[in-house]
Amino acid sequence: MVMGVFNVELEIGDIQRQRWVKLEAMVDTGAGITAIPASVLRGLGVEPLWQQRFQFAQGEIREMSVGEIAMRLEGKEFSTQVLFNEEGTRPLLGAMALEGGFFGVDPHGQRLVPVDGLML
Repeated sequence: MVMGVFNVELEIGDIQRQRWVKLEAMVDTGAGITAIPASVLRGLGVEPLWQQRFQFAQGEIREMSVGEIAMRLEGKEFSTQVLFNEEGTRPLLGAMALEGGFFGVDPHGQRLVPVDGLML
């Protein structure tokens, strides 16, 4: 099975959709939440709304800030939750944003694909 890592270009904005910034983010289906360096979020005026515990790949558990952002991706605009990540970290596009924007991942073609919503 091919699980290649790939990047996508996206825009993130404050929840009022007044300020936007373009980013390149690594698609990470293993991450539940999109993670952006805190300074980028604060530069947009995004404020933390609550603290949440997160388990990292190395097994470490940390309490970190979570907020909400607007996102533009592949011609769609929607809102999603975001993790205020440490400085110097790479932006990650997580599963919640992918699901919220109705995107699937084509690991062979290293691209996002539209998916239908499910009402089962």
